[in-house]
Amino acid sequence: MIKLPPKVMTFSATDPSGGAGLQADVLTLASLGCHPLSVTTGITVQDTVGVDSLMALGSDWVNDQARSILEDMDVVIFKCGVLSSLENMTAVAEIVADYPNIPLIIDPVLASGRGDDLANADMLLAMTELLFPQSLLITPNSFEARRLVIEDNEEFSSITIEECAERLRVMGCENTLITGTHEKTDSVINTLFDHQGQPTPFYWDRLPGNYHGSGCTLTSAIAGYYAQGLSLEVAVEEAQNFTWHTLNNAFKPGMGQSIPDRFFWRNDFKDDDGRYNHN
Repeated sequence: MIKLPPKVMTFSATDPSGGAGLQADVLTLASLGCHPLSVTTGITVQDTVGVDSLMALGSDWVNDQARSILEDMDVVIFKCGVLSSLENMTAVAEIVADYPNIPLIIDPVLASGRGDDLANADMLLAMTELLFPQSLLITPNSFEARRLVIEDNEEFSSITIEECAERLRVMGCENTLITGTHEKTDSVINTLFDHQGQPTPFYWDRLPGNYHGSGCTLTSAIAGYYAQGLSLEVAVEEAQNFTWHTLNNAFKPGMGQSIPDRFFWRNDFKDDDGRYNHN
């Protein structure tokens, strides 16, 4: 009997460059042997330099895309990226609430790599109040983590990673992985905080350059490994290893950031002339 690939439903906006967003999710999940179920929340005009504009799809479209698939297939896990509007966040929160046995992993994308804003204050509030309490894991980078928890008259740089994790736990986040690419450390230190706030740090060699879609790749990889039956902590570690290799093998197709090579492993099967060797 043929074993079917685990099915992962991902909600995100498109990226025509193929670097981030829905395309990054699909490429990553396919590379890991999962079947991606892609729900489009918006359409972007962007390249490897940055995001020029974002058009949100209507929440009815988002709702209908997801529910038609959920009635047809057994989904193992949900993954959320850019939801594009307040209305879409509300719709996704209702969908997730209707399927409480399907775990949810959230990549709280607040801005592009260039700094283009992708979420306003109302969307941040909806994310923290409607989606975070339903999540198994959220995966902010250190900048996003601080932005999510900062209070009035508080200095941004004064909030530690540990304080961020504790505030996110109080908001209802069961587990939080805060990535440390933006921190001024020799190695990249990513820290997983469990439901009791206990930290597990992971240390990775810092790679040169800037990458378009690294966060999307990491969160999708966690969802993919978890869907295949790994524990959360093992899935987090394996996904970081996968993502590091995609970045180490990244390519630069345009004038901006490099794009992770989610199929880096295929290089092991190429001849010197670049053709695939299936022998």
